[in-house]
Amino acid sequence: MSGVTFGVGLFPTEPLPRMVTLVKLAEELGFSCAYMGDSQMIWREPYAILGAAATATQRITLATGVTNPITRDLGVIAAGWVTLQETVGDRLLLGIGSGDSSLETLGKKPSTLANLERSIAVLRGLIGGKTVTYPDTNAEVRLTYAREGTRIPLYIAVSSPKIHRLAGKIGDGAIVLVGTDETFLRASRRELEAGAAEGGRNLKTEGFRVTCWTPCSILPDGRAARAAVKAHVARILKRKLPFELDAPTMEVVRKIREQYEYYEHMVVGTQHGDLVPDELVERFAVAGTPDEAKAQFERLAATGLVDEIAIIPHTQEPAERERIVRIVGEMIPDLTGKSRRT
Repeated sequence: MSGVTFGVGLFPTEPLPRMVTLVKLAEELGFSCAYMGDSQMIWREPYAILGAAATATQRITLATGVTNPITRDLGVIAAGWVTLQETVGDRLLLGIGSGDSSLETLGKKPSTLANLERSIAVLRGLIGGKTVTYPDTNAEVRLTYAREGTRIPLYIAVSSPKIHRLAGKIGDGAIVLVGTDETFLRASRRELEAGAAEGGRNLKTEGFRVTCWTPCSILPDGRAARAAVKAHVARILKRKLPFELDAPTMEVVRKIREQYEYYEHMVVGTQHGDLVPDELVERFAVAGTPDEAKAQFERLAATGLVDEIAIIPHTQEPAERERIVRIVGEMIPDLTGKSRRT
């Protein structure tokens, strides 16, 4: 298990100073990466928070979890990352996807995979100081201040089979949202490998990394902890996944798709979350008492299918997330076999 690291996904549901405090705490506790959610209608502005966190931290990698090429102009995305890179150097990770709640709350559709692939090529070019052809206008554009050769790892957020294959083909890594069950993760890996084969790549030799996006709640009452992650599990289930689900689960999926409310996206206690039965939770999240959660982390790490476990702490009140971050932080030395850095 020593090769597995722990990240933390933080949705900006609290003011900027509080979000920066959580990132600093994660760094102190030994988390390797802090991912900031990007959904402008329901969460605060992540790029402002990442900029503030950049000046308040020394080691932790800072990332989006995740941005998209529809609500964000490509030139604006690139400018943000080049500016952050000037501040923190190599401790950055650009998480990007086709778009979810950031678009749904505006009545817009997600990016096509073809557009996402083009967008990633443009972003890499702009960040790397190159002149590129802008997709919308065919204009030749560049960032005047980007240094030639600058590279920021780019991880693609994946759920469906097709976007898995795109990540395997062109990504530096994948942020995988398919659950925590080994069977599910194996199906995910097969799609990533298939995409890599299409692109003539070998994921192992190229250092491709898999981040398992992991809804997490830890409480003395295990049943209450499981209830706290159900809205996030509902979000996983509503998308097409790289494996088949049984008929009773698909009936749950049908109801979730009918009732899902994006202005209550992954909010604890929502109606669409209540549709998720308890028996599904452990296959899609880490939730329970501290002992139960630790055992679940151990099983997940032991699969050998993930390089990073990124917990997304879920509590009834956002301010209570700190407690989960601390509990998992205390587990990290045992789970990774590494002492906490100070």
